[in-house]
Amino acid sequence: MKCKRCGETAAVKLPSHHAGFCPDCFELFFKRQVETAIRRHAMIAPGEKVLVAVSGGKDSLALMRVLSDLGHDVAGLHVHLGIPDSSDPVCARTEAYCRENGFALHVLRMAELGLAIPKVKDAVHRPICAVCGKIKRHYFNRFAYENGYAALATGHNLDDETARLFANVLRWDEAYLGGQGPSLPAEGRFVRKIKPLYRLTEFETAAYCFLKGIDHWKAACPYSGGASFTSHKRLLADLEYTSPGQKTAFYEAFLAKGRQHFRGEGNDAGPVLQPCARCGYPSSAEVCGVCRIRSLVEKAGA
Repeated sequence: MKCKRCGETAAVKLPSHHAGFCPDCFELFFKRQVETAIRRHAMIAPGEKVLVAVSGGKDSLALMRVLSDLGHDVAGLHVHLGIPDSSDPVCARTEAYCRENGFALHVLRMAELGLAIPKVKDAVHRPICAVCGKIKRHYFNRFAYENGYAALATGHNLDDETARLFANVLRWDEAYLGGQGPSLPAEGRFVRKIKPLYRLTEFETAAYCFLKGIDHWKAACPYSGGASFTSHKRLLADLEYTSPGQKTAFYEAFLAKGRQHFRGEGNDAGPVLQPCARCGYPSSAEVCGVCRIRSLVEKAGA
């Protein structure tokens, strides 16, 4: 197969784009997809500082690399979850990559904050992935807000976003459908949230990492078994295999035609937020979810 752009031998085949690209042209394609996402949704203004939520996986490291290559002022934040035989090597790999490539990286250790995930898992009788996600979102936003970052960038890709959209449609969850998108504006103590990789698939970010020599962490989290989004991704992958381009069409049509119907007056926009009585960050109750989790952990350890 020949590269669609230059005619050399293609290294990456993309059926959804009816194209194949050589390594150099694929990198250009990848950058242009990110540039398009940033431009269409006003994600980053010139000179703004961007904090990248860095897990150590392919998507977050690819995101940090491509944003830097595009000239944006980026730094990373890694949340060390305190999971035995997992968090230490993931953190070490992430720190090594950032050090070798000149990226600033901050590390928050949940054990030092009283929220090591194994202790949380023992104290909170709810699916741990949802609880862990709540904690990480809180601290990513909190760090970004307190350290003057204009935007928080996450490595959510097209597969992540379509799986989430599919789940929200199955439930017809109006609040989540109204709020889903590649960019959420800043409000109060919430910084702007952006997803510059939303036009790219997991395969494309994996190919980018391989071609760029990005040594990312590949093992799944030990606690991630049974996550519902995994089955949704399989269903959508089967659809994409038989009808290339359907994931992009599904998501872009939602942004252009569907999301507007779940926003505005008369729709359930979710609960009114107020400052948490303990930490001061936005909450739908007097005490936010993370502070309530902390109380349960402290009670279990007393």
